[in-house]
Amino acid sequence: MPPRHWALWRQGPRVVVYCLLTEAAAVTLTLRPSPIAVDRRTLLILAVLLVLGVVQSETGRRVERIRRRVSGTPHINMTSVWTFAGVLLLPPPLLALLVTGLYGHLAVRSWYRLQRVPASRTVSNAAIILLSCYAAQAVLRGADIRTALTQGWPGTFAVAAAGATFFVVNALLVLPARREVGRTPEALFGTWSDNGLEVATLCLGALNALALATMPGLVLLVLPPLLLLHRTVLVKQLEVAAHRDEKTGLYNTSGWHALAERTLAAAARQHTTFGLLMLDLDHFKQVNDTYGHLAGDAVLKAVAESIIAAVRGRGDAVGRFGGEEFVVLLPGIDHPDIGPVAERIRRAIATLRVPVGQLSITGLSTSIGIAVYPRAGTSLQRLLDAADTALYHAKATGRNKVVHVADLA
Repeated sequence: MPPRHWALWRQGPRVVVYCLLTEAAAVTLTLRPSPIAVDRRTLLILAVLLVLGVVQSETGRRVERIRRRVSGTPHINMTSVWTFAGVLLLPPPLLALLVTGLYGHLAVRSWYRLQRVPASRTVSNAAIILLSCYAAQAVLRGADIRTALTQGWPGTFAVAAAGATFFVVNALLVLPARREVGRTPEALFGTWSDNGLEVATLCLGALNALALATMPGLVLLVLPPLLLLHRTVLVKQLEVAAHRDEKTGLYNTSGWHALAERTLAAAARQHTTFGLLMLDLDHFKQVNDTYGHLAGDAVLKAVAESIIAAVRGRGDAVGRFGGEEFVVLLPGIDHPDIGPVAERIRRAIATLRVPVGQLSITGLSTSIGIAVYPRAGTSLQRLLDAADTALYHAKATGRNKVVHVADLA
């Protein structure tokens, strides 16, 4: 494909400039002089890490493709098992060959059929990983794991610091490369499971390096647990996907109901409260009729993001009940505090501008009904009925407003 047709140029000026800068920085740092000599042993280590990385990738190729398809956000792959071992054992030029080989193989064998992973994205990801590797090596100050082995606890802390540096630098460098940067901690840095997986792969990478430095044959022992971990992560992603709405990424009806039932049981045991918000976009049919259903889907996604940004934090759960109706679960909240949250959501939706081609859809509004446990009901269905009653009253009395069922009583 000619350079002028590369997908990179469609990412926007900010992303294009950032990707080119990170790639240039990765090339520049790769070419700098290295204190670690390139000898037969380091070349053999490079070959072992590259071969094992390719074997693991080939063995888990089907799993990786499915993970890419079901994941709505960037996800953690398994390359840190090999690249972090390279950080602890290889000089920068060979480390660059390792990263290039692993990501090139992933692009050709695992990602080539997936339109969401263009070649420019693979190159950018590889450059960011390489910069993270170099940052981790800077913490080691030219030493490797063989040197760390002779230093006792200081060497152990140095390796741990290198792993932490890799983790943090990679998380920060990825953010500007995204076309759309999330507004919640989970959207910015991933879930606890995502970060836990990255930590696990870094730990396995350190053990890989230790095995190669002392008893090289033991490095083969990492493959069975790594393949099992890869498959376990896929199962978890499929479970999450089964409870998510495809258009918005929010909980679907069954997923939200399951979470709400657990919250209800906990509130009953602990004698606490929680709140429900029922939201319905006003005149949404006009959006579909005027701009088309694809534009309507874009509006639903933008509304979902606005609701997530307006709720209080990680404990709150937002779901889509179908059509233009949304529901929000607010654990540990009572009557005086739930109204401001609902108003914040209503105002956020009212100020939305959703780009559709050359146009922007504005003037959106929503009606919201509020119910609080246990005052409005002691079962989930009663609470939903109460919130729906308040929502209907908001619709019937002018729309674009918040109504608490307790005020109706």
